[in-house]
Amino acid sequence: MSSAKGALHGSADLLRVSTAGSVDDGKSTLIGRLLYDTRSIFQDQLEQIEGASRRLGEDSVNLALLTDGLRAEREQKITIDVAYRYFATPRRTFILADTPGHVQYTRNMVTGASTADLAIVLIDARKGVLTQSRRHAFITSLLGIPHIIVAVNKMDLVDWSEAVFDDIRDDFMRFAERLTVQDITFVPMSALLGDNVVHRSENMPWYGGGSLLHMLEAVSPGGRHNTIDFRFPVQGVIRPHQNFRGVAGSVASGRIRPGDDVIVLPSGLETRIRSVETPDGPADEARTGEAIVLTVEDDVDISRGDMLVRPRNLPEVSDTFEAYVCWMHDEPMQLHKRYLVQQTTRRVPAFVRALEYRFDVDTLHREDADALGLNEIGRVVVDATQPLFFDSYRVNIQTGSFVLIDPDSNATVGAGMIRGPETSIEETLGPESETAEAGGRPVSPNVTMERPATTRAEREARNGHASGVIWLTGRPGAGKSTIAKALERRLYDEGAQTMLLDGDVLRHGLCGDLAFSAEDRRENIRRAGEVARLFAENGQIVVAAFVSPYRRDRDRIRDLVGPERFVEVEVTAPEDVLLERDPKGLYARFARGEITGLTGMDAPYESPGTDALIVDTAVTPVEVAVDRILTAWRASVGP
Repeated sequence: MSSAKGALHGSADLLRVSTAGSVDDGKSTLIGRLLYDTRSIFQDQLEQIEGASRRLGEDSVNLALLTDGLRAEREQKITIDVAYRYFATPRRTFILADTPGHVQYTRNMVTGASTADLAIVLIDARKGVLTQSRRHAFITSLLGIPHIIVAVNKMDLVDWSEAVFDDIRDDFMRFAERLTVQDITFVPMSALLGDNVVHRSENMPWYGGGSLLHMLEAVSPGGRHNTIDFRFPVQGVIRPHQNFRGVAGSVASGRIRPGDDVIVLPSGLETRIRSVETPDGPADEARTGEAIVLTVEDDVDISRGDMLVRPRNLPEVSDTFEAYVCWMHDEPMQLHKRYLVQQTTRRVPAFVRALEYRFDVDTLHREDADALGLNEIGRVVVDATQPLFFDSYRVNIQTGSFVLIDPDSNATVGAGMIRGPETSIEETLGPESETAEAGGRPVSPNVTMERPATTRAEREARNGHASGVIWLTGRPGAGKSTIAKALERRLYDEGAQTMLLDGDVLRHGLCGDLAFSAEDRRENIRRAGEVARLFAENGQIVVAAFVSPYRRDRDRIRDLVGPERFVEVEVTAPEDVLLERDPKGLYARFARGEITGLTGMDAPYESPGTDALIVDTAVTPVEVAVDRILTAWRASVGP
């Protein structure tokens, strides 16, 4: 057999896979078959499992023993821990996590699947979709894993029946309609015999899809890992001599270069990156996952537990957050008991202030509860004694995850995923009433949110740039449309995926039914904001030019898109310049008394706060304005 480790070198990319299923569905056998048929095990490993198979009285080689490494597992023929295996093909490298199927080991599945790009849920063709199958699908959805392959195993024991496979697929999909998994595919197989695992099966001519390995090699692993928002949790300070002082850590997300401006949290002190140091020497750039040492230009106080971020792309900074927690200890969770929260490199005392509800992960129902027991999952409110720096788990799994530690025993008692605007499991399960609203946005009755097949992160990775909204506001005649067109043209010429939204254009279609009352103006901007959000979620840089006179409406769009992905620009000019320009004749018509409700005259205009970029077109040429806006945009979201 070839060396698995040797095969790892030179592989194009890495896919992390979690397997889950009920007891005796064949997870370990499936992984063994993958390793065996791809020639990814050593000869001595094969000889070892052959001997173990004989001792267990097996008639043939038990491939499950390649992953069932614990003695207790071998004796009981069940998996009670998470076993990791590595293998590679010419097209891809894989890390496989074989997680236990029994309800008692839900915590192990959460651990094994927490970093997975794809989950394989095994179903025994003889048994169909069991409560454990639903449990595993729910946990996969909760963890934000973007892809599920439902492997209907042991098809040889149901005479390779197409009808059995179709019934299982339909049953699973009825349940999965309530989950937030973007991509679900099905494959019928026999892990024991190798049908449709690595090679296509001749026993199921009715099946037109590829083998499991073909699916694993073809799926896009993108979508889970944030490559845009720069987050650098400080692991420690390196000072080998008096002339060198650096901060060490791993880039949790995004990228960093010498010359980039950063802010140190929690102090808020600003500085600039002097150099990026790696084991191979100085580097021009560091990206997500790289362990590096950064040096900075100024003598600012930085220590372990701090975080370096971009000035206009900040995480949440708070000592309170809501989260989903899987309890991992025999002693139940206690409200108001002192725990330690470990989040990135920061560890602070905390307590669980409230348990809002507990999930029945078999039925997806929410239950009132006073505590969480071992392997139970619930939604909680956590109060820490010091601020933490975090994003929602679905936006950034590195900064959105944490563990709870019992300070008395030093045992890890809970694992959590921080909620945010994009993590609401209520969107997964549907609203509890027909008048529900999502983040203040109206929701039509009896409508369930549909999730796209591709994520924003996947599109950003393909496009090579972050997405978001550049919102130009200002009085009529200030120059918003002129600058917006030039800005969109510049971005497009640079290869960016762009969308230009102009107030006049939308009022000729989508908003053509609206007049200019205060309420109609608000509805106009609400619709424009929703459209901008949709394009931004699909990976585009949206340039929006609207008078948008009310600060509250613009702030709502900022919250809708995400503050780190929203740059507000006020385009302004002195009133005498506006009156002289008057490109649409509005000011002249107002002076003649032909129209009323003109923004900035007899209708209000509310300037943005201090975070907005101000562009005075009376003194700033269009190209200079575009340069300034792009500088602000890249400082906020990165290149």
